[in-house]
Amino acid sequence: MKPEDAKKIIAMAIDREVESYTFYRGVADKVKAPALKSLFAELAGEEKKHRVFLEGMLTKDVSKLKFDPSHDYKVADTLPSPPLSVDMKPLEGIVVAIKKELEAMQMYTQLANLAKDNETQLLFSQLANMERGHKARLEDIYTNMAFPEVW
Repeated sequence: MKPEDAKKIIAMAIDREVESYTFYRGVADKVKAPALKSLFAELAGEEKKHRVFLEGMLTKDVSKLKFDPSHDYKVADTLPSPPLSVDMKPLEGIVVAIKKELEAMQMYTQLANLAKDNETQLLFSQLANMERGHKARLEDIYTNMAFPEVW
């Protein structure tokens, strides 16, 4: 992979982290329930850490990231996700957040699988695992909100 392509992928990942941060921060500021406020504030903080981590990768020599050069990364083929809005209903917002976490998890997993060196693979695997954890937490909240037990 050419260094400029790696930078484009990392820049796209940064944009997604910023979008998620903005959404989570907005929801945290808007929601009234203390548990949800805390959860979304925490998720916003984690997305901010991911952004900082990825920005740090851009300051390094990205040519040291080793990927399979014969693979089509389809960076240009990705469709933009619909814009997030803090005016969504809470359940809709959680669904969108779950999908965002899934997209991020899949992107980082794919980059880890394509990595040709252990360090690059580990970096992207760790990011994928963080996003997987976010998704699981959001799914728990979704199932509790969407399917409350009624006895």
